[in-house]
Amino acid sequence: MKSVLVISSSLRRGSNSEALAKEFARGASDAGNKVELISLRDKAISFCRGCLACQKTQKCVIADDARSIVAKMHDADVVAFATPIYYYEMSGQLKTLLDRANPLYPSDYRFRDIYMLTSAAEDEESTPERAVMGLTGWIDCFEKARLAGTVFAGGVNEPDEIKGHQSLAEAYAVGNKIR
Repeated sequence: MKSVLVISSSLRRGSNSEALAKEFARGASDAGNKVELISLRDKAISFCRGCLACQKTQKCVIADDARSIVAKMHDADVVAFATPIYYYEMSGQLKTLLDRANPLYPSDYRFRDIYMLTSAAEDEESTPERAVMGLTGWIDCFEKARLAGTVFAGGVNEPDEIKGHQSLAEAYAVGNKIR
């Protein structure tokens, strides 16, 4: 059994990317894993100040919700990030969280497999490429971690528009393969 943390970065209720997160989490749970789903919707996450104090203390000097989320990331075997695609990139909320995860860099973090779940109004296969590259840049800083998989739901814009979309089954299946 693995510890799986799923982080949804959309601030919109009925979000299509959060639907992907829920299906991924359900699949991972059905596979016997311990799963936690966190939404950034009601979280206070400030911008990184770049002070680098966390490189010595492994704790951010900013007292907000990012601290506890980053601690959960540290202890998870698997982390999945769900984001809507805005202007062909990940959401600002997710990028801010990744920046605030800087205390993980010098730590003995547990995560190895990272997943990215994305949704967008555009349905071209290339739509999530820049967002995935952004996450890959973050992952490259963690030598024990790798991008283990991605799921993209294209052609969905309005809340709950993803219902019946093939990507939901794909997100479930990818989560369900975690052992």
